[in-house]
Amino acid sequence: MIRLLNTPSRCGAFFVLVALLFDSSLFGDEGQQSHAPKRPNILFLFTDDHAYQAISCYGSVLNQTPNIDRLAAAGMRFDRCLVTNSICGPSRAVILSGKYSHLNGFRQNGDRFDGSQVTFPKLLQEVGYQTALFGKWHLESEPTGFDQWMVLPDQGQYYNPKFLVPGGETTIEGYCTEIITERSLQWLERERDQEKPFLLMVQHKAPHREWMPGPKQLNLYRDVTFPEPETLFDDYANRASVLKENQMEIARHMRPGEDLKLWRPDDQSKAAENFFRRMTPSQRHAWNDAYSPDNARYFARQLEGREQTRYFYQRYLQDYLRCIAAVDESIGELLNYLDKRGLAENTLVVYSSDQGFYLGEHGWYDKRWAFEQSLRTPLVVRWPGVVPPGRSNSELVSNLDFAPTFLSAAGVAPPVEMQGKPLQPLLRGEPAPADWRQSFYYRYYELGTHNVAAHEAVVTADHKLIHYTARLNNERKREAINEWDLIDLRLDPNELRSFYTAPSHAEIRTRLEQELQRLRVELKAD
Repeated sequence: MIRLLNTPSRCGAFFVLVALLFDSSLFGDEGQQSHAPKRPNILFLFTDDHAYQAISCYGSVLNQTPNIDRLAAAGMRFDRCLVTNSICGPSRAVILSGKYSHLNGFRQNGDRFDGSQVTFPKLLQEVGYQTALFGKWHLESEPTGFDQWMVLPDQGQYYNPKFLVPGGETTIEGYCTEIITERSLQWLERERDQEKPFLLMVQHKAPHREWMPGPKQLNLYRDVTFPEPETLFDDYANRASVLKENQMEIARHMRPGEDLKLWRPDDQSKAAENFFRRMTPSQRHAWNDAYSPDNARYFARQLEGREQTRYFYQRYLQDYLRCIAAVDESIGELLNYLDKRGLAENTLVVYSSDQGFYLGEHGWYDKRWAFEQSLRTPLVVRWPGVVPPGRSNSELVSNLDFAPTFLSAAGVAPPVEMQGKPLQPLLRGEPAPADWRQSFYYRYYELGTHNVAAHEAVVTADHKLIHYTARLNNERKREAINEWDLIDLRLDPNELRSFYTAPSHAEIRTRLEQELQRLRVELKAD
């Protein structure tokens, strides 16, 4: 379903840009292929753990993101972009390969991505694209398919981070988001071959835990009180029992120091030393000036119970949104560069994140579970001359579709092994093709971290059938389980009740169970 954005005030003024298409697959009429249009540049802007609830063109009540909004106003916002596996590394592997985790071999963080397999950057290189990647990688193996790259080891650090580069490593003083932006601009301006189309992947660490704001954002939102989500005090009743075993609650599982920055001035612990060890004296001084007064007031109040949870929620949101403010500023710098150099007219720009994130919904931070806030990820696409400005789309799309979309934009037929679909028909504002997906398969594998159960799900526009398959028992050993939730998003948009045993939903349950089995077979799911 395509509709005009109905929040123009949140998606401010946009630039009217023009781009030409490359092959006939982008036209409704094959006869227009004779125009011999140029292949577009591709700028992929990617963040880690950015919740769609924290983007103003998605209706955020928490913050403003004027530069992401700028993309949406000139392009298309996708409202049901779903991830196949809501966790950092696996999502990145899916985007590169166009294949589910069970086929690309990267099921959980800590796995090693097989860089010899087919990826969309390699295929773009073969047809003359110059490719570069700067920022977070998180796939253990060395990047392949890129002419130039500079990536963070593992999760990376916010302050004065180390980067891996071909043949070695380097440490750069500064704030990670700003460094990644500067490195990307340097490549665009001085290092790329300007006779070739480019693929540039700008992949930020932010706003990943521990949500450390940059020097320019340390005092942002200091006097703001954020609205609480309706489900902040979810008791996990009326759904599968494994939900109660989670270890990702703001109230019980956030670390006061590393996560909430509630350090005492005289804290000499190893945790405090490790937290501040990468900062220069001037960075540490600015940090203490910003945080010490609020921390002193917190320790004096000696909060408990729900009052403390509410305080933790506010502190968490402050730092999380500060990190996003730096990302949005970065996006603005890159968009301004495209405009200044006359590149915007032929550049496909995509903004997304590796998955969504919980901002207090169900009392949680983090991701993983197949509920809306982590299953959905933001996706905003600007492609002048292809994407009509100011549109939104509610079809079921996925990070699985990114690789086929990029390849099709360059005139490359996606390999048959890729399991996603090119988004071009939707991007042009056309009705979804007759064979567009009406259901979606989700699979989460990792056990241990945050005590989230392994599970799979089938998702439609209105329902989810979630099957929990394994958990860690009291001895921290894998234990097979067989629990189910059936979520009705029409009747229960906050996902607080399972209808799995409800007689009213017996027919829906049967249909979704059959669809789950069909998808397993179609997608070759193990």
